[in-house]
Amino acid sequence: MQEIEYTRLRREMVEQQLKRRGIHTPDVLEAFLTVRRHIFVPEDLRYRSYENRPIHIGFDQTISQPYITAFMTEQLQPSKGLRTLEIGTGSGYQTAILSRLCKEVYSVEMITALAINSKRILEEEGYHNIHIKVGDGYRGWKEFAPYDLIIVTCAPENIPSILKEQLAENGKMIIPVGESGKQKLYLLEKINGQINQLELLPVLFVPMVHKKE
Repeated sequence: MQEIEYTRLRREMVEQQLKRRGIHTPDVLEAFLTVRRHIFVPEDLRYRSYENRPIHIGFDQTISQPYITAFMTEQLQPSKGLRTLEIGTGSGYQTAILSRLCKEVYSVEMITALAINSKRILEEEGYHNIHIKVGDGYRGWKEFAPYDLIIVTCAPENIPSILKEQLAENGKMIIPVGESGKQKLYLLEKINGQINQLELLPVLFVPMVHKKE
């Protein structure tokens, strides 16, 4: 498929899957128009890149459907002055979206091969305000905390207290929580040191793998 066709499909994705379902923030829509989603999808599945469905990327992991990625991004209200922690780099697509909307993105991925591949793609695509490390996302990335925004793209059974600690004052975290088939998406905000938690909608994410000590 030629690049011009991917561009058309990307425009249709934004119009039909995002705008029609209530995604309206101009900067968020522009990011989804700009980031080449098909580059982050395995070559044999690129023809499905802009469908509203998750796509397997190997290692029992997926790239989330465009609407969920956009919904989570918009809920955080990202802006150019903010520093973001992403738990679960995966394909690197969400990372690229955040890169266009935030000052810096710190992303943690447990699977080495995915981290290496996403870092390569992101560099080739010209995203340079991204820092990726291989590690246990349950523990966040303490070295650069606190973060204005935290986005988690895999589901723990409970919200890790460590991530709450690494959230800055007035910061926001979006995270899927629960066992498979019973997951809910939550938006957290830290105000005066206290966490306010709002349930958003039912979701289905791969489980968060945690190395217990």
